[in-house]
Formats: sequence, structure tokens, C-alpha cells
Amino acid sequence: MSKKPGRRLLGQNRMLWLLDALERDPGRDQLIDMLGARVRALPLGRVRDVLHGTWLGHPVHPMAIHLPLGSWMSAAVLDVKPGRSRQADLLVALGLAGAAPAALSGLVDWAELRREQQRVGLVHAWANTAAVGLYGASLVMRLSGKGAKGRVLGYLGLTAVGVGGLLGGHLAYRQAAGANHAEEVPHVVRDGWHRVGGVDGFPVGEAVRCVVDDVPVLVVRESGGEVHALAERCSHLAGPLSEGTVADGCVQCPWHGSVFRLSDGWNVEGPATAPQPAFDTRVVDGHVEVRLPGDGVPDTVEGAATAGATPGTDGGRTS
Repeated sequence: MSKKPGRRLLGQNRMLWLLDALERDPGRDQLIDMLGARVRALPLGRVRDVLHGTWLGHPVHPMAIHLPLGSWMSAAVLDVKPGRSRQADLLVALGLAGAAPAALSGLVDWAELRREQQRVGLVHAWANTAAVGLYGASLVMRLSGKGAKGRVLGYLGLTAVGVGGLLGGHLAYRQAAGANHAEEVPHVVRDGWHRVGGVDGFPVGEAVRCVVDDVPVLVVRESGGEVHALAERCSHLAGPLSEGTVADGCVQCPWHGSVFRLSDGWNVEGPATAPQPAFDTRVVDGHVEVRLPGDGVPDTVEGAATAGATPGTDGGRTS
């Protein structure tokens, strides 16, 4: 007789369980509040946006860590080869020099994250701080002629970097820290014009939230009659732009202060590094209609006469 195949029981991944528990633990929240306030109070000016990566289109921190990580990894390889101590010493020192800008860019990003992300990010920072301390001690040992101790400290530092990298990966890929939270909008909204409400339903200079194909859309009518429409969820961490401040042709996110230009969605100020998807707009028979630019649907007079809305896709205004 053949045995009946048993059902395989899948247990929860222990590592993910620990990381999820770290997200939920409020034990360090007071420290997080204090450190976050101090980081946000730093007089960095426009340098803050440079560190966020608004000029780059994505966060600087993942790119900045390549110098210390690459240097220390290379030093670890050279440490197993006889006669390469001087080159390894130089690489350890180079990694320490590159750690400072990497840490600063990560710190300004961390101060603008959600609480659960900050809890993981704080331990990520502790691990990397431990790595810097170990590599600093390693360099002192190396320069004082205690190469064996220096190599041991270097490998301990590399282990700490690995722990920090694990937590950084969890932040980026599990918690979506630094990801563009508006990227899916052009892939979700269907082609064509979508009616979102009557012109009178959009008070001049006020942010109004509408919905198109289940995607929240921000609509603002200016005093001259021009209408602007952007994806309503902030690209930084999906903050509700309709609850933000509209001024000088821009809207400011109420959560972390990112500023976007209404005319084209450009991220004028960070921490957002990606612009907001912007919609074409028009007014037909007293109703505002929006569509994604370059959607391939001809902008015909016939379409305008019939209001251009796809059946069943009327967005509807929400307050």
C-alpha cells in the first residue's frame, strides 16, 4: 500500500518573525522622537535635499554605502593573503572616510520615515555604528603593528555591517522605505478621459480629492480657470496631498513636507525623490476631466462633445 502523502506544514520564518517584532516594539520610541527632532533641526538648508537625493531621483544612501562596504569587503579579502597588510590598511581607512557621508544621508532619510520603519532603522544604524567603531579600532591596531588583532576586529566589523545590511534590506524591500509610492499610478489608470466632477465642485485654490480607477487624484483649480491634477498619494510615503497646503503653484505634503509643483508634479523639495504623476486636464460641458499624458487616445472633438469619459470610470469627488 502506498502511503498517503502528508501535508507539509509551513512554519513562519524565524528571521521575519524577529524583524516583525522589532517593528512593533515601542520600547525605543522616546529615543526615536528625540533623535528625529534633532536631525530635523539640523541647519542643513538645501544640503538636506541633496542628501535625500531629490537631484538623483532616488535616495542617495543606498549609493553612498558602496564605498565603505566595497572597501571593507576588499580589505577582508586581502587580509587572508600574506603580504597585503598595507593595502588592506588603506582600504579600511578609505571605508571609514566614506562612512560619514553614507551615515549622514541615511540619518536625514530615517528622520522622515514612519514609526515602524524608524524602529528598524534605529537598529540598522546601531549595527553600522558598531561596524565603524570596530573598523576604527582595527585601523588603530594595524597602524600600531598589531596586525592580527586588527584583522580580527576587521572581520567583526564586517559581521556588524552584514547585520546592518540585513536590516537595511528589510527597510527597503519589506517596508518600502525610499521606494516611489506613486510609481504604479500610470499602470493602473486606464487610457482615456475620466470625468471627476463639475467645475463648481472645485473651489479655487483648494485641494480636492477624487478617485479615478480606484486611484486617488488631487485636483486644484486656479483663479484663472486652469485646472491641475496630480496623483494624490505622495511618492515619498503615500501621504494624503489633498490634506496638504496649496500655495505658489505647489502643494506640500502634510506628513513630511515634500513640495510638488502642480503644473507637472515635479518634486520641488524633499524628502520625496520622485515627482508625482501629473494628469492632463480639460473642462467639457462644465465638468472637469483628466487623463494620463501620452495615453495614445486621440483628443478628438467628438470625444470632447461626449464628455470623453469611459463608461463606469467616473471618478467622483471626495472631501
